[in-house]
Parts: sequence; structure tokens; C-alpha cells
Amino acid sequence: MQNMASTLSGPLSVKDLLNRLEQEGYISTADFRRIPHFTSKREGKPVHPVEHIANFDLENLKRPGRRLTEEFLMQWLAEHCGLEFRHIDPLKIDVPAVTEVMSFAFAQRYNILALEVTDEEVVVAVLDPFERKWEDNLAPTLRKPIRKVLAKPSDIARYTVEFYTLSNSVMGVQGAEKKDSGVTNLEQLLQMGGGKDLDANDGHVVKIVDWLLQYAFDQRASDIHIEPRRDIGNVRFRIDGALYNVYEMPSSVMAAVVSRLKILGRMDLAEKRRPQDGRLKTKNPQGGEIELRLSTLPTAFGEKLVMRIFDPEVLLRSFDQLGLRGEDLKRWQSMISQPNGIVLVTGPTGSGKTTTLYSSLKQIATSDVNVCTIEDPIEMVEGSFNQMQVHSQIGLTFAAGVRALLRQDPDIIMIGEIRDRETAEMAVQAALTGHLVIATLHTNDAPSAITRLLELDVPAYLLKATVLGVMAQRLVRTLCPHCKQPEETDPLGWQQLIAPWRAENPKQVHRADGCLECRNTGFYGRQGIYEVLTMGDGVKDMINADMNLAGLRQAAVKGGMKTLRLSGAQKVAAGETTIAEVMRVAPSPQSN
Repeated sequence: MQNMASTLSGPLSVKDLLNRLEQEGYISTADFRRIPHFTSKREGKPVHPVEHIANFDLENLKRPGRRLTEEFLMQWLAEHCGLEFRHIDPLKIDVPAVTEVMSFAFAQRYNILALEVTDEEVVVAVLDPFERKWEDNLAPTLRKPIRKVLAKPSDIARYTVEFYTLSNSVMGVQGAEKKDSGVTNLEQLLQMGGGKDLDANDGHVVKIVDWLLQYAFDQRASDIHIEPRRDIGNVRFRIDGALYNVYEMPSSVMAAVVSRLKILGRMDLAEKRRPQDGRLKTKNPQGGEIELRLSTLPTAFGEKLVMRIFDPEVLLRSFDQLGLRGEDLKRWQSMISQPNGIVLVTGPTGSGKTTTLYSSLKQIATSDVNVCTIEDPIEMVEGSFNQMQVHSQIGLTFAAGVRALLRQDPDIIMIGEIRDRETAEMAVQAALTGHLVIATLHTNDAPSAITRLLELDVPAYLLKATVLGVMAQRLVRTLCPHCKQPEETDPLGWQQLIAPWRAENPKQVHRADGCLECRNTGFYGRQGIYEVLTMGDGVKDMINADMNLAGLRQAAVKGGMKTLRLSGAQKVAAGETTIAEVMRVAPSPQSN
């Protein structure tokens, strides 16, 4: 490709870019004439020529059906200039390091942003590859080579403000810190109050917390981990089930951030010796309300805080969006539509049980039924439910809560978790007295839920009379639609396993390649895989005090239950996930 620098000698202009796009067949002559050859201004600053052209949403004549987006045009420009195009992933930026390279005013003046600092070089994202004045001014102070890359104008504008605002806030908090007498963090924790804490309501701390929450929403995080260490603490996000390092900040700053969040979550700010739970409600960048559940844990170097993010929109998701489809969906809907009995949902922590329960209850909580829940803690506040929080310190346990709910004329009772014999007995009692009980258990698969109840001394004859069915579930990461590719080899022999579903969905097995959209992970989002056991005659015949789990599992499969791996195989056949991903989360064949 001809180098654009050979024909351009000055700053980029709309006319020069349009002329080159027309010559190469990306736009028509009519488009060249229609688009103004001068840029508009935004907040007093000229709009970048690429942004100006992208705003007209032109069709890419060389690739029909695609548009000349800002990202495409910058990639095209980078190829012409012999530079790398860099998609700015804020999770991979060392913010303290890059903001030390240059001042905020300098970065804004020349529309540049440092992205990476190593011992060998400094990588700087630029908008104009031909501007050299900033490079001449910066090179003497850095004393190491500068490598220019191109990035989207909108990304540089956004992250320049975000990175420097965060960095300045952290520095501002540090500047306000009152030095203690050299006492270590561990000793401060043991002395409880011996040192002087930073003000949690300081404006800089407020900014850091606001940035942290908004950033988590923007990155689709499900959890925020704030982890104190001796000198420098870590902030990590869980995205699609994996943890990513986001930011490092001094321990004193982190303590102030935790204090700020404890205040917002209505937790005891002075108490740092015992775990606490709290919750708060805020808004995402789109203005939607978001629930956060807070949990603190005392560690050697201060309080560790984890925030679980609950998006109320999950209550509006259909079962198809959750991944529950076909025969499994029919079985599940049949169970939860019964007037009385027990329906169980099983799986480890983080397997999506809460989302399944809330979505199901939301659909059956019509105006003519009374839905009551007993939870520890209440995950999401929903207006159509009557929700009660467990308080074991005052005697309000799950069992006591169910006993109280039975006097509230309920139609449907949701029990957050059956943990002990008393709760199991109350669940059975509620089902026998004409109520539908939906509860969770922690077991590896659906058949194991029956043995768990037997271990809690629930008689076999009562299980046969009350349990309607059990659904086990896991979450698998779904393939990124932008980069997934057909898988040619079958090293694990799953082609034969998924053959029955090829007739329904003849798509090919796919693999995860990775791209900018998915941060090179190959996955974007998650869906459930399910194992639904219904209480047919064959299954009921197997339930007794000396029940054989393997025999029960075989009876369930004969009755139509698909194991978790078979459910995952359907999603592999549909091109939604990978074989390796299903094997990672689903129990082994020996367990099934």
C-alpha cells in the first residue's frame, strides 16, 4: 500500500482524506462532493477529520453492507502511515505510570496519550501522525525512544480525562494524608484506631469511588474486589467469570475508598474487626438503577471489600437469553407452574442460581398471587415480591422465616438456601400445606440434591410426595460473535456426542480466536447450561433411605434428563461456546 506520507506534508485534513478514500474506491464521487471539506467544532475544539467523516455514516463501497466507522478509518489511516493501530483497553493500562509521562495540559494540547511505559520505550497514542512538535519537546525529558501508534479520537479524548482525573484524585488524597508514627498496616489493624484515617468524604475520595463504580458498569463487571496489601493495594474486576487487575493504589488511599463505600452502604465505619454486609443503589452510565451488595472482610493489611453488582435488567431477560431452551425449558416451566410442591435449583456459588430464581419468580409473580422470599442476603430488591432478610443474631433463621411466612397467606415461597435439617423440614411442611416452594442447594448435579435432603433426615416418602424436580446449572462463557471461527479438528471426540443436535442446528463447532471486542479472550458474555430432573415414576422408585446415587442418575437419564455436559454439547453444536469451556465448568462424566 502506498504510504500516505509521500503525498501529505502537513496536518491531516478532511479534503485530503476524502480524496484518498475516493481514489481507493471506498466512497463515491458524490460522497466526496456532498461531505463538507471543513470540520465542525466541539466545545471550541475542531473535530478530528476522521470523526468528521465517520459522522456521515458512509457505506464502505469495497465491503458492501459495512460502514466507514471511526475505528475502520483510523485503521486505514494507520496502514497508510506505517503505524500500529491501538485499541485502548483501559484494563491493560498502568494509569499511574502513563500519567507521569506528560502533564494533562500537554496531553490535551497535542491530543496525545501515553499508553505504555517500559524500560525500552514509551508508547504514545496520537491523532495526527505528522505532528512532531510534541515529540521534540517530550523526548529530552523521557530519555528513551517514543513509539507512536494511532487510536480512535473518541478513545483518546475520553481516557485522557478519565486517567488524569483518577490520577489527580489519588495524588490529592495522598497529599491530604497525615503521616502516622511509622506504624505498619498490620499493627494499625490490631490497634484499631491508633492511626488517623483519611476523610472518606474528601472530594478526591468521592471522585475515585464514582470512577470505580462507573468504570465497572462500563466494563460489564459482575464483582469489584478491593484488596489491601502492605504498601500498594489492588482493585480487580470479575468480567465473564475471570478476574482482571484494574488499578493499584496506596494502602492509605484504598482504606479511604473502603470507608467511603462503607458509608454509602450504611455499614459501621468504626468496626473493622468483623465482617459486615451492606448494600447501595446507584446508576450506570445509561441512567439505569444498579444494586450493589457489599461485603467486608478483615485481613492482615486492612479491610477487603467485595461488591457484587446486580443489574435489575436481568429480571427482564427471557429464558432464551439465559440459555434455558427447548425441552429443558418446558420441564422447568411445568415445575414452577404447579400450585404446590418443592422445586430445587442447585449449583456452586456464581453459577447463576439467583438470576434463574429471580427471573422465574418475576414471570410467575402475577397480581393474583402472593410471592414471599426469605434470603441471606436479599440480592436484588424487587417490587413484586415480599422479601425478608435473615438475621441469625436475633433468631430469624431460614427456618424461622419460613415459619413466619406460612402465616402470611403466601402462594409461592422462595428460600434462599436450604442449609440445615430444620429449614428442609419447614420447606417440606410448606409444600405439604399447599404452597409452591422454590429453594436452592449447593450440590454438584441435580440427582445429588435428593441425596442431600436424605442426609438432612428428610424421609424418603416425604421427598416423593413434595419434590417436583431439581435443576442444576453452570455458566459457560459464550463465544465472541466478532471473532469466532470454525473448528476443524475434534481432538476430544465430541463430534459424535453432539451429532443428535446437528439435525436441529447444523452449525459447525467453533473456537475462540480473540479480538479487540473481547479483549483477545474469544468470549463475550455468559449463558447457562442446565440439567433438569423431573420426578417421574422411575425416579421416585429409586428414592429410599439406602438409595444408590448412580442408580438414581441412570433413572433420571432414562426419564429424559440431559446431563450438564450434554446440555453444553447442544450449545457447542449451536456455535455458542467451546468444548473446552463446557468441560471446564461441567462435572466429569464419572460424576454424571
